[in-house]
Amino acid sequence: MQQAACNLILLTGATGYVGGRLLPLLEQRGLRVRCLSRRPEALRGRVGSTTELAAGDVLDEATLAPVFQGVDTAYYFVHSMGADLDFEEQDRIAAANFARAARAAGVRRIIYLGGLGNPEEPLSKHLRSRQEAGAVLRAHHPQVIELRASIVIGSGSLSFEMIRALVERLPVMICPRWVRVKAQPIAVEDLLAYLLEALGLPDGPSQVYEIGGPDQVSYGQIMQEYGRQRGLRRWMIPVPLLTPYLSSLWLGLVTPLYARVGRKLVESLRNPTLVSSDLALRTFSVRPRPVSEALARALLQEDREFAETRWSDALSAAGPPAAWGGASFGSRIVASQAVSVAAPPEQAFAPIRRIGGRNGWYYGDWLWSLRGFLDLLCGGVGVRRGRRDPENLHVGDALDFWRVEVYEPPHRLRLFAEMKLPGRAWLEFEVTGDEQGSTIRQTAIFDPVGLSGLCYWYGVYPLHAWIFAGMLRNLGRAASRRPFEARPKDGRLVT
Repeated sequence: MQQAACNLILLTGATGYVGGRLLPLLEQRGLRVRCLSRRPEALRGRVGSTTELAAGDVLDEATLAPVFQGVDTAYYFVHSMGADLDFEEQDRIAAANFARAARAAGVRRIIYLGGLGNPEEPLSKHLRSRQEAGAVLRAHHPQVIELRASIVIGSGSLSFEMIRALVERLPVMICPRWVRVKAQPIAVEDLLAYLLEALGLPDGPSQVYEIGGPDQVSYGQIMQEYGRQRGLRRWMIPVPLLTPYLSSLWLGLVTPLYARVGRKLVESLRNPTLVSSDLALRTFSVRPRPVSEALARALLQEDREFAETRWSDALSAAGPPAAWGGASFGSRIVASQAVSVAAPPEQAFAPIRRIGGRNGWYYGDWLWSLRGFLDLLCGGVGVRRGRRDPENLHVGDALDFWRVEVYEPPHRLRLFAEMKLPGRAWLEFEVTGDEQGSTIRQTAIFDPVGLSGLCYWYGVYPLHAWIFAGMLRNLGRAASRRPFEARPKDGRLVT
């Protein structure tokens, strides 16, 4: 289906999960976008140069009229799950205000993301509110395209984070009745494809489309598949008497979810969320992927986003890291520290590019050798590989029990651990220049697999903190000395 040309697009919820992912896709297609937010300043720096920012509040209809000027299509991604007051009433008021203002401004179409669930059965407050909001929009606007979805699987989605937190932290899980309720998950990439293709639908009456992947599975089955892909075996003990409310309280103890939203989500899981109509498959060209592929892509996307992180920016934006154990970024744990040196970046990076092998690790070399010996006993690579060249590195080089993953002299070196670990580990060095010289940032990153991975990280963290602090201190001292430019084959040092 070809996407029809449209004028200005109004996007709500750009600071949220779905809206935040849809925005760059709209911009990449060269579409004009205006983002509506109560706090537009929160979006500055996250939008393209052609995207407009507009202040407005869907609960205050008077603020919406100027926002809709010139708008052809509006995306409505607003819900009040985190509200302290009655979120159902707030959702009804917001939807009515939005649809009336859109109609008065001549907006051609509203695209709304709702929730699956059989309306003829008693629904949870959350699902009922999502469907009522769609009905209110249709009552006040001539064309509303409502896409109803079940669980959205993607890195950063609430459902995915809940699944991951449970599977990673609990080898044995007590399973309330809702864990066996069927759903029809959809990958976030497929959901976004539906939302983009909805722009090109022909004009006509309002329509509801039920969308989902090909698999009808329970939360328990999704958790088992996640565990399989992460190499974790999990035991699930059914506890039928545990109500959704009580299980939401239990969930709050073992997961880092925002409490009010997590509770409302869990309370909605008593309802099956299955596709009952094939209208979407007959109307759209999207063919959603199965759960196993959706989970694999979520993990892969998380790796890609994580690999692109610059810790000097991320840690600054997130505030100071945890005082002990490091800061959390998704499933990863990050411990980072920096030192300033009176040397240009090229000189500050010189000892970093020489790290490992016969040059050593700048602190506690006997401990690094001991770690390598223990790794050999466990069937790992140990430190016997050394390094290919004492002066130069290349991406893919073996470096003791590390592998060079990123090498961008004189600014960045990232090593991936190939030792035996209950998880994945990286060690990264970044050098940035400043007026006084340079800053060397050292970052240890760990992606624990299961409870054993968490126990490993926190168990050895005091030793790691001591060794890495000494390493960084000595790297700073080495960087402040007169640099060596070459090491000839006869072993003489030339400055």
